[in-house]
Amino acid sequence: MEAIHVVDYGLRFPSGRLGARDGTNLVVLHHTGGAAGEDPSAAEIDAAHRRLGWAGIGYHYLIRKNGAIESGRPAYAVGAHTEGANGESLGVALCGNFCAEAPSAVQIEACAMLLAVLSAAFGLAPDRAHIVGHRDLAATACPGDALYARMQELIGKAGWYREQ
Repeated sequence: MEAIHVVDYGLRFPSGRLGARDGTNLVVLHHTGGAAGEDPSAAEIDAAHRRLGWAGIGYHYLIRKNGAIESGRPAYAVGAHTEGANGESLGVALCGNFCAEAPSAVQIEACAMLLAVLSAAFGLAPDRAHIVGHRDLAATACPGDALYARMQELIGKAGWYREQ
């Protein structure tokens, strides 16, 4: 499997505010939404989520438009991305509003590589039972039609990368 590089901004979380997940049964894909073309960093999303009173960024990983993968909430911690599933899932967000634009080709490849690494690390099959869109678990348009339509492609690529 190819190595991936995850940028770590060293985001710090308040002591005692992040509980540990019970396990990892799912990876939930999101888009950041907002205006088409926006490409916020994990640090910017962290600041926005703190303004909402959260402990920090709710996603575990963020994939920028240029394919860079940034760390968010620590992988051991309960996320704040999908109500009802945060205790058993990792949240991966791709920058963009995929109701209004398409993910970039490099985002798709980076996401597939990250899904391969996460599925292997947490013992999950790279399939639709374990890799889902936010809308599969909640009444939302997230991760947008343009990304959701590519879920099976992402899963296929993740399986391929995992076998390398």
